[in-house]
Amino acid sequence: MKEKLGEPTVKLLLDEMYTGLKEYLQALGWDVMTVHDAKLAGASDRKIVEYAEKNKLLLVTQDEKHADLASLRNVSCVLISKIMLTRMIDAELRKKHEPIRS
Repeated sequence: MKEKLGEPTVKLLLDEMYTGLKEYLQALGWDVMTVHDAKLAGASDRKIVEYAEKNKLLLVTQDEKHADLASLRNVSCVLISKIMLTRMIDAELRKKHEPIRS
């Protein structure tokens, strides 16, 4: 996000499945790059995590192996699990289809 006094700027590295979110996150003020930007499309899990580590990027992924490797190397990572996505979708669907009460 945009830097505030005394706060470091966080830079994100989006894994392949989240490449399409780059513009949305940038619109919210995040400094974002994708594995495609880094010329790492199709690269090994290890290379992606090493790139994030070397460049001090927070890795955003749905790949548990990426997250596990990041954790072992003390690399910042956000794991977006399928369960997390499913719960968010379910909550939105329930809001849209709640019966109208009088």
